[in-house]
Amino acid sequence: MKKSEPSNLIPQEIILNKIFLIREKKVMLDRDLAELYGVETRVLVQAVRRNLDRFPLEFMFQLTKEEFDNLISQFVISSWGGTRKLPFVFTEHGVLMLSSVLNSERAIKINIQIMKTFTKLREMILSNIELKLMIDKIEKRLDKHDLKFEEKERNMQAIVELLKEYIIQEEQPKRKIGFQVEDRRRGV
Repeated sequence: MKKSEPSNLIPQEIILNKIFLIREKKVMLDRDLAELYGVETRVLVQAVRRNLDRFPLEFMFQLTKEEFDNLISQFVISSWGGTRKLPFVFTEHGVLMLSSVLNSERAIKINIQIMKTFTKLREMILSNIELKLMIDKIEKRLDKHDLKFEEKERNMQAIVELLKEYIIQEEQPKRKIGFQVEDRRRGV
């Protein structure tokens, strides 16, 4: 029996909105991943702590107080509430490793969706030379103005947000050009 492609449990734009640029890496917060996987954040973190050897620094790291405050300041209203511990963030490779420590059918399906989203984001960045040149120009301008680290992070986050919008626009179905048989039946 042929295994079918997993159905999309979560729209790609929701996943895109949970990807942030921190320390010049595309990452996802532990609480957002836990929500996608349908587990409590403490359960996700506990599973990771039991398997720390699978999560080197390039797969996962804990935010500093300044990074966390900067992340919260990017949103008008904080939905983090009274967080007592600084969150962990996972890079693309860290997210991939999570499926091996969570061992649930939902985690595997969600991971596939997240990997496709990361891949699409990467392909879009690599394939669009004009966009790359524009980003390079912005980065040079940021360096010229000698902005503080936090301001650079905010500006890079704005670029990521624009890229997310671009991806979402690309995914929307486009109407075919020319005469379509269905159109004639509808009287168009």
